[in-house]
Amino acid sequence: MAWYRSYDDDRFPRKLTVGERQAQARQEAARLSKKGRKLSPVVIEGSTIASTFWGKAWCKHLENYSDYESRLPRGRSYARNGSVIDLQLGPGSVRALVSGSEVYEVEIDIEPLALPRWKALVTQCAGKIDSVVELLSGELSDAVMERLCDPKQGLFPSSGQLSLSCSCPDSAGLCKHLAAVLYGIGARFDQAPDLLFVLRGVDKLDLVSAATAGAMGSKKKKSKGELKNDELSDIFGIELDGGEAPVVEKPKKKKATRKS
Repeated sequence: MAWYRSYDDDRFPRKLTVGERQAQARQEAARLSKKGRKLSPVVIEGSTIASTFWGKAWCKHLENYSDYESRLPRGRSYARNGSVIDLQLGPGSVRALVSGSEVYEVEIDIEPLALPRWKALVTQCAGKIDSVVELLSGELSDAVMERLCDPKQGLFPSSGQLSLSCSCPDSAGLCKHLAAVLYGIGARFDQAPDLLFVLRGVDKLDLVSAATAGAMGSKKKKSKGELKNDELSDIFGIELDGGEAPVVEKPKKKKATRKS
């Protein structure tokens, strides 16, 4: 049964209000849950879809998809209204259910991040990311953030790397249900930013281990050669006058005495 409210005549259906759409989504989710379907809905508080660094960066990147520009606003509305009643993310895979006139199945496949591109990112970020916590929270330098979020060479996929499918009758390349799921991904990154790296098929630890290796390499370079006296003074907390090392006399051995 299609979801809509009508006036006095069923020939003139009207769109659901926000409240009605939310109630519809809750009802459909409850129905599926009773059937044993384990759902992971997208829940958005307020009008802002994403509030953390990676969530915002993902949503901002979507708006670079000029070929989908006309469909994104409806998708934002659907995502805010709680219409994405299930969202599952895996390596290169997004599976979702969106409550519309019916419950539609959405599938999005994303090409994995090309290995040369990933290696380039790891190399360029070496020595610049101190920890996984810092990476996932987005507490990075402007230069690192710009590099990771670069529209062409960063972590995010281009529109051409997406394979989109929705069970709705809309024949457009990006329907409102697909757009809602794309925004829902950004909202999900608020809760679990590590899913970005899962989705792109790369290991976030590569960035951190490269950073550690870069920092260690820098320390090794500084330690090459002999240490100067002032450096030894700093290390051991003693004053060295820069002259020759003092000669320390060895203690003389005691002569053994034989008892008579």
